Amino acid sequence: MKRLFIGLMLFLVVFLMTDAGFAQQKTFTIEVLQVTNVEPFERVYQGFMQELSAAGLVEGQNLKVNRRIVDFDIEKGGLWKKVGVLLEIRKTASKIVEARPDLVMTIATPATKYAKDRIVAAGIPLVFSAVIIPEAAGCKSLTVAGPGFTGSSIYMDMADVLKIARLAFPEIKTVGIVHTDDDNTLAQVGWLKEAGPQAGFTFITKEIGKTDKFTPAARELIAQGAQAFAVPLDTYYGLRNYEPCAELSAVSLENKMPVLSLVHMDVPGALLYVGSDLKASGALSGKQAAKILLEGAKPDDLPILRQEDLTIMVDTDVLKSLQIELPMEILMLAKSLK
Repeated sequence: MKRLFIGLMLFLVVFLMTDAGFAQQKTFTIEVLQVTNVEPFERVYQGFMQELSAAGLVEGQNLKVNRRIVDFDIEKGGLWKKVGVLLEIRKTASKIVEARPDLVMTIATPATKYAKDRIVAAGIPLVFSAVIIPEAAGCKSLTVAGPGFTGSSIYMDMADVLKIARLAFPEIKTVGIVHTDDDNTLAQVGWLKEAGPQAGFTFITKEIGKTDKFTPAARELIAQGAQAFAVPLDTYYGLRNYEPCAELSAVSLENKMPVLSLVHMDVPGALLYVGSDLKASGALSGKQAAKILLEGAKPDDLPILRQEDLTIMVDTDVLKSLQIELPMEILMLAKSLK
């Protein structure tokens, strides 16, 4: 009886070691889907891949990644072009389903919203990243996605953002925003207008087209009383090699007006950056993907993650150029951009 017991134990040990070895040798496949190739999305992707690597999933070793970027000319994005992109996302989602990856990662709202149904219906786990409003991407709430998928959000409470802005700029009352019609942008602008009065800010805005110049719109807002500018998450500012940002910087220096950026990317001219770090959002999604692939976690059981604390950064070069003094509390909280 004792020999039989020992034999069974040895069998179990060998079996478990073999099973573990198989798991270590397995090569996982991930499909990544996004619309357009812009710097913010690249930061998300970098954070995602770095977190996977930290978890032991290394591309070229035990991980294969196929990145699909749906082409979209943002500057010429009229209604029919947007409809065409929607159809292209769904078409690409069907191709992904045919490829049968172990997991799909989608970047931002459009790719998530219009691809998830086909992917989830096929039983493939989906993890999204860089979604501002989870409900707009088809999630049940800010923290719960739904069956078969989960992810990370870059949603931030504008009241918290404006508390920091108020501390940084105690004398400023009117802030101008030049923006386009991106869905996420319109949502952010709406939140700023709603939360502004409680923090002592009035936001005045000017909506323009993707091909429009920044300067005329900025001058119009200055004439209306703008004392500073805010930059929302808007693809407009990254177009034409950041031409709108260069114009923003020139207007800021000419008029000695500070710029608050809600986007952690290269926005020339911005003095203060307050918001979610897109690379951190990608990393949070990477954590979830690793749990699904390595631990067998179900997406349904993983809550939507978001950065707990806002990232605050100060561009010290702009600070010197504008000859503005920031309160010590801000300087102690902030990281230097340089």
